[in-house]
Amino acid sequence: MRKIFCIITGLAVLAASCHKPLFKQRWTKITAPEKFRARFETTKGTFEIEAVRSWSPQAVDRLYQLIRTGFYNNNAMYRMIPHFVAQFGTNNDTLLNAQWMKHKIMDEPVVQKNDSATVAFARAGVNTRSNDIYVNLKDNYRLDTLNYSGVLGFPVIARVTSGMNVVQSFYSGYAEKPMQEADSTIGAWNKYFHDKYPNLDYIVKATLIKE
Repeated sequence: MRKIFCIITGLAVLAASCHKPLFKQRWTKITAPEKFRARFETTKGTFEIEAVRSWSPQAVDRLYQLIRTGFYNNNAMYRMIPHFVAQFGTNNDTLLNAQWMKHKIMDEPVVQKNDSATVAFARAGVNTRSNDIYVNLKDNYRLDTLNYSGVLGFPVIARVTSGMNVVQSFYSGYAEKPMQEADSTIGAWNKYFHDKYPNLDYIVKATLIKE
């Protein structure tokens, strides 16, 4: 009996040591290069972006951290409004979402205009940027100076450099409903989205492009 117990205990320790941690605090301390490129493989094709750190240093650092650690893999394109924005950034694992959302991005001034094909973090008030990002589907200059919940403007962090036609083609029939109706307590977002909004498109994989 003791031998069996030791074997089971040893296997448990081995499994624990091999288990990939859900979240690591040190990820939030990674600094992005002054410029970097990333590729997003989606259910409609591939698009690429270039991020510029001087546009919004803390936010570009966060974008780099999230892409580097695979956060945007298997993300639903849950808000698609033609002639406005395409938005995503909710990981299938709500626990992982919650961990990242504890580390908010401090507010920064708008340096680069919200031109068509630029990328920025969504937010809901003072110092609330975290995971969700959007792509401007047209020139949205009002977002440069919009006073929303006590904060002025949405700082741009990157620009789509190729595949903007892919971004424009994401399914838009649900508009904002998936985002508005989703319950933050859902344990697996993708199952919810697949069941209730089966036509949604997805970010299959997001990776940094090695220079």
